[in-house]
Amino acid sequence: MGFLNIFKDKFSDLSTKIKQYKSKEMLEAVVAGCALVAYADGVVDQSEKAKMMGFIQNSPELSVFSMSDVVKSFDNFMTGFGFDLTIGKAQALNAMGKLKSKPEEARIAVAVAISVGGADGNFDDSEKAVVREICAVVGIAPEEFGL
Repeated sequence: MGFLNIFKDKFSDLSTKIKQYKSKEMLEAVVAGCALVAYADGVVDQSEKAKMMGFIQNSPELSVFSMSDVVKSFDNFMTGFGFDLTIGKAQALNAMGKLKSKPEEARIAVAVAISVGGADGNFDDSEKAVVREICAVVGIAPEEFGL
């Protein structure tokens, strides 16, 4: 069974779960995970930004959040990456880490990050490595996601 099939089977009710946990902390973690995966190769070019923003805007799972809040959060993470990659990554991982004591919310945020990574049909090794790092920060075994 392919990685994306495992994801789809495990999180078929992702929209319902996100609605249950709607909060600023959850929003920040979801967007941080998306930013980390998009920046997995160290650079987010215009096409990647457009792809990520398009996914967020059109995702039924993320539509529970205000788009202006999503854009503001995403821009903040991108500013951090642009200023200094290490600082930007630390900020994004810190946002993810706030869910460490909330394993169900953490799993949802990781799942959304994975879905962004696989949005182009290619969840590559650098993206998988970032997701493994995210899993370590939130205290979830990457094996739960087939990694």
